Amino acid sequence: MIVLNGGSSSGKSSIARRLQELLPEPWLHLGADTMVSALPPRLLAGGEGIGGLDDGDGTVEVGPAFAALDAAWTVGVAAMARAGARIVVDEVFLGGAASQQRWRTALEGLDVLWVGVRCAPEVAAAREAARGDRVAGMAAAQAESVHRGVSYDLVVDTSQSSAGECAQALLARATAPH
Repeated sequence: MIVLNGGSSSGKSSIARRLQELLPEPWLHLGADTMVSALPPRLLAGGEGIGGLDDGDGTVEVGPAFAALDAAWTVGVAAMARAGARIVVDEVFLGGAASQQRWRTALEGLDVLWVGVRCAPEVAAAREAARGDRVAGMAAAQAESVHRGVSYDLVVDTSQSSAGECAQALLARATAPH
């Protein structure tokens, strides 16, 4: 398992796709966007679900129905890894250290590489604007908050290195003898 954590538009998905090309075995790429796209539309408007993805000031609000499904998703991804799937998880730890602890508990006993994907807020905001599919302000709001209290085996910075260079650094770390 490789867990990438970073804010919106930090480059996690680009790194994951490059890793899939570089790793010798097939790896699945699953993450926050995968989970959110599987939700029923009624849970995308806030309240019980998740809010702030389509409007607002960039703040994401999580309700109890989303939190329960997200917890089940985490356990499900871990079960896939235990069944032999190699997985790159592309995540946004909205709860910082508490989010990582939820993943740590689910992944207990598995070999996991924890990777922080950092990006300067202004660079992430420019990417967010260019993408056109994110609420303005989300990238800047998450750039630092998702890393608070989180510990990593490796940290990469996509405002300093390309996705390919970051993927190469992860590959070197993932394939190094333990």
